[in-house]
Amino acid sequence: MERKIIGLFALVALMVACNGKNKIEADILIVNGNVFDGVETMPQQVSIAVKDDKIVWIGDKNDKEVIATKTIDAKGLNVSPGFIDPHTHATNDLDDSEQSHNKPFLFQGVTTVTVGNDGSSPYPLAEYRDKCQEIGVGTNVVALVGHGTIRKQIMGESDREASKEELVKMQQLMQQELDAGAFGMSTGLFYAPGSYATTDEVVALAEVVAKNNGVYDTHMRDESTYSIGLIPAVQETIKIGERANIPVHISHIKCLGVDVWKQSDSIIKIVEEAQSKGIHVTANQYPYDASATSLKAAVVPRWAESGGKDSLFIRFQDAELREQILEQTQTNIARRGGPEKLLIIQAPDTLLQGKNLLEIAQDLKKKPEEAVFDILKQGYIKIASFNMNPYDIENFMVQPWVVTGSDGGSGHPRKYGTFPYKYREFVKEKNVLDLAFFINQSSSKTAKILKLSKRGILQEGNYADIIIFDPNAFMDKANYLDAFQFSEGLIYSIINGKLSIEEGEFTEKLNGRILKK
Repeated sequence: MERKIIGLFALVALMVACNGKNKIEADILIVNGNVFDGVETMPQQVSIAVKDDKIVWIGDKNDKEVIATKTIDAKGLNVSPGFIDPHTHATNDLDDSEQSHNKPFLFQGVTTVTVGNDGSSPYPLAEYRDKCQEIGVGTNVVALVGHGTIRKQIMGESDREASKEELVKMQQLMQQELDAGAFGMSTGLFYAPGSYATTDEVVALAEVVAKNNGVYDTHMRDESTYSIGLIPAVQETIKIGERANIPVHISHIKCLGVDVWKQSDSIIKIVEEAQSKGIHVTANQYPYDASATSLKAAVVPRWAESGGKDSLFIRFQDAELREQILEQTQTNIARRGGPEKLLIIQAPDTLLQGKNLLEIAQDLKKKPEEAVFDILKQGYIKIASFNMNPYDIENFMVQPWVVTGSDGGSGHPRKYGTFPYKYREFVKEKNVLDLAFFINQSSSKTAKILKLSKRGILQEGNYADIIIFDPNAFMDKANYLDAFQFSEGLIYSIINGKLSIEEGEFTEKLNGRILKK
């Protein structure tokens, strides 16, 4: 009897071998592409089958018979995990039915964006999530809780230390937002009101996040010489991670302004020493030499804006305070490289756009520091500040703990071009990075930092967030004078198993999801 059973198994095996391949049913089959899985250093010649929202098979097309509704021939193209952007300012686009497609990021190959960075987040998160889900979103969305947002709810914009009672209330709000699905906490310690917080306050809130297995993302207290200095700001970040027992992630790491150029060597050493002690430290970086922020944040002394814009102009009318404000504003302009380095990229008066602060001051026949306050009376003014050194940009870029992040917001080309620009400039033209390293630090490494499950790597069982791009045509088109041009060369984008870009065109399908921790 036993021999008969063994013989039967042998017969079945022989029949399978004779009949050829096992069959797989799929919605999408990708064949003939140069496949980068997000982890390995070399591409593979494998096929990928997608069913529903998952990758169901990866392997040699000769080993399986795949019956697919749609087959994509990716010959001559690169196939990779969709890019994950750990730092964006897409918050207000995603809950707007006219903008929720998120095409500026989608055409870069981004399939997941993070919102709630720099200490500012939608509040309450539950309402924001519901609205986004109702209208639909073009990419996946990861949300963080903004420390500044929490602080405003309890303390307004006052420049003072939190009381014990206020700190408890902030911790309770932090827990509320984490329960609503946030992946962690962000700080904007350079900006008001985050700048008014002590390290102890930040640690107390980070401890709540740590208990929820979340992450800590920071725009540090200083990226230049505004207050405590760049290196002490890095040290404060590491101290927060150590005290709260939480992974810390430095957003848009940079050496901002001539005063701190070439300090990247010292920062890398500090980070590596912390990592050797078991402190989890990572960073993201955009590849441009100009930062972008509001004119007020860039040059106005933080103490002068305590209480908001109205309070700033009340102080400005006081003759004694006015002199002090103008003096410190002049210092901050110099720190940014001078008025000619501050380009207006967004303003209520569109005639200002494309002019630098020096040109505007000359038009007004005023000193640049005086012109600042004339301009600020109009409303929100955004600038591009050309104040970074190529040495530091490339030095950070090649570190294994630094990933790609756009910090993408209106007016700066990074919202439309970060990932293709980095590919074109630093992979193809300058050979600073190899292609696999660029892909890995734009996908799997970021997924690991954000603690995203089953995303960022092409492997069976993972969500099917996949992009296919032309290695010869993938490039940015946005620049500082025309920052609203979509990138080119992305042929396909598959998000949660569905086509969002097909043959280079948006499918009008909103396939993204609001992800929940």
